[in-house]
Amino acid sequence: MKKTIALTHPKLQPARLVDSIKHDIKKYLNRERRKSLPAGMDYWTFDCRFGASEAAAEAIFTSEINKHIDAAVAQELPEFYVEILARACNHQPKSAVADDAEA
Repeated sequence: MKKTIALTHPKLQPARLVDSIKHDIKKYLNRERRKSLPAGMDYWTFDCRFGASEAAAEAIFTSEINKHIDAAVAQELPEFYVEILARACNHQPKSAVADDAEA
């Protein structure tokens, strides 16, 4: 999903528009997570970028999308750019993670 989303609408209240945008993003994430994984992969992860425009977009975590939308509304931006790309990944074995933490 690579999309520039307007924060103004002639008929909708800004709060309802923001709720609708957040809901659409949540639906997209859930739809991507339901897709079947490629062979040998364990889970889906997402590479996300957010900014006032595509050129100004910075990498963020999936959990921070709503905070950034709220910040864009607080700054009264007319629109913002969001990019969410799904990527299949493997979990690292627990012993490998523990060894990295000890080193």
